[in-house]
Amino acid sequence: MKKLTTTLVAASLMIGLAACGSGNNDNNAGNAAASGSAGSSASATAKSDDKPVTVRVAWWGGQSRHDYTLKVIDMYEKLHPNVTIEPEYAAFDDYWKKLAPQAAANQLPDVIQMDISYLNQYAGRNQLADLTPYTESGKLDVSSVAETTLAGGKIDGKLYAMNAGSNALTMMVDPAMLKSLGIEEPAADKGWTWDEFAALGDKAKAQGKLLFSDLRHDVFFPFYLRGQGKLMYAADGTKLGYDDDKLFIDYYNKYQEWYDKGYTLSLDKLSQSKGTPEEDLVALGTALSSNQWSNQFIGLSAAAKRDLDLLPIPGWDTNKALFLKPSMYFTVANSSKVKDAAIDFINYFINDIEANKVILGERGVPVSSKVQEAIRPNLTPEQTKVFDYVAWAEKNSSEMNPPNPVGAVEVDALLKAEVEKILYKQVTVEKGAAEFREKANAILAKNK
Repeated sequence: MKKLTTTLVAASLMIGLAACGSGNNDNNAGNAAASGSAGSSASATAKSDDKPVTVRVAWWGGQSRHDYTLKVIDMYEKLHPNVTIEPEYAAFDDYWKKLAPQAAANQLPDVIQMDISYLNQYAGRNQLADLTPYTESGKLDVSSVAETTLAGGKIDGKLYAMNAGSNALTMMVDPAMLKSLGIEEPAADKGWTWDEFAALGDKAKAQGKLLFSDLRHDVFFPFYLRGQGKLMYAADGTKLGYDDDKLFIDYYNKYQEWYDKGYTLSLDKLSQSKGTPEEDLVALGTALSSNQWSNQFIGLSAAAKRDLDLLPIPGWDTNKALFLKPSMYFTVANSSKVKDAAIDFINYFINDIEANKVILGERGVPVSSKVQEAIRPNLTPEQTKVFDYVAWAEKNSSEMNPPNPVGAVEVDALLKAEVEKILYKQVTVEKGAAEFREKANAILAKNK
């Protein structure tokens, strides 16, 4: 397998790879797949007379994800000697910066790891293939996947994205640090508020620790809105989903207070982070909590090299704000000339038990119930914590928000910029709320 030593390499090399990856005739590699019975192998070995085919596969993540994904690719290539996988990978922010020009040049990778924030954007531009025909034919086996799990990848009744795993928001902590600070872990069956969470800030600061590493605005402001019975976006995607700016003002008054008290990183230091597990402040031992998606616990634990715990996120029980979300998706570029082979690789990743003994839920709890059952005995204590937390979250969740509308990525960037102005005291929270509403609604109005 041709392994790239850089992450989502420069554009000129990308175009060369694209010509290699998409210029082969589709040799129906997917037809060589078993129907996906989730047995020891979800793909049959390629026939000796199968023509060579190259499939470009792109994903984001930290080093541990890169390492095991490359191992799974090796396993797949041994089953399919005629298939060469060209891996393209990066940290989260760099990934999208590289993917955008590829999309503009119609040179997207064949298999694209996709985030819910970008799904409507790429699907809405006809850049993603409808996977429904492949699920109907059995080439993409979803027989052990719940319909509710598949629903998160559907737009207007078409399946554009295959859920790669389920996860939920969680707070990741170092229990030894909590104990040293005299803090008890909140019980999973007892809700707690953001104010109760913030009350721990002074204890952390007194010991030279931060309260939290980061709270992504595009994740936690919508989560706060859910707790208030509101959504970030209107159902038709043409405007914001909340009408009262007091919601924005209340949340960011709290956030500004936390920032001013030094409970989190300064903006200049935060801007230097690539968001990898190795850079997380809990892994480095300098923050009390890391608030993010449950599937990221495995990479964080590996980076920390010590025992960590998952706790319920503050506000989880307010209006049942907690929800299960696809950790990420696998999608296929509409421009791909090797769609069958791309689908076969996704089918292998989702359904093959031996592959999932390597993956072990790092991209979220497997969506196949058969795979979940088969790999549980192989889980490490950290992986078991993730599986157990997601099972708990499933029982204490409400339905997830619809996929973000076209323009949401621009709105997310706008929110981040507006909050930075607030934290730098360039505008008041009240003015920031009004500016955000005006500009966000102007972006979303294009969907009318």
